[in-house]
Amino acid sequence: MLSPIQRFIDVFSRLPSLGPRLATRLAFYIVNQEKSKREELISALSLLNNITRCERCYFLKMDTAKVCDICGANNRNPKKIAIVEKETDILSIEKSGSWDGHYLVFGQLPEHGVLETEHKLRLSKLKLRITHELQGSVDELMIALNPTTFGDFVASVISEEFKHVAKKITKIGRGIPTGGEIEFADEETLKSAFNRRI
Repeated sequence: MLSPIQRFIDVFSRLPSLGPRLATRLAFYIVNQEKSKREELISALSLLNNITRCERCYFLKMDTAKVCDICGANNRNPKKIAIVEKETDILSIEKSGSWDGHYLVFGQLPEHGVLETEHKLRLSKLKLRITHELQGSVDELMIALNPTTFGDFVASVISEEFKHVAKKITKIGRGIPTGGEIEFADEETLKSAFNRRI
């Protein structure tokens, strides 16, 4: 097989949900596109090199921007912070239009059931931000982790840790089924879960 195609298959088969068979089909699909379509794809991929993490919330931003679009928006309430696992959770929540506050991307919960150093660092940084930038408290800290057994345990740990700096701590309502993922919930389910947060 041509080495550029094999290289593509090797790299793309390591991506989530792809595997070698789908990567092979994708490689041949792209090769059979017009040159302008291939160049458009290459351009879109190369633009991803300009993305970094927002130092305030750990969402994504362009490397030329100081903070992400959400942290930099004037029409959002910085005293309301939702803690989510993944960037894709933010995209789903934003699409539902049910949250006007800021976020913290906590990081995907590990399968082995023990929080990693990065999770603890992000919570520490959030606490410092609340102390130094938000006069020591937030109006609402909403914990929007996926409703799994470990997610519920982590939510209780976060609640305990932030109870002195949050006037109100809420959790996402149970419109999301136990074991479900926020990323895959439809807009109405998410809206309902946010409106019924407890």
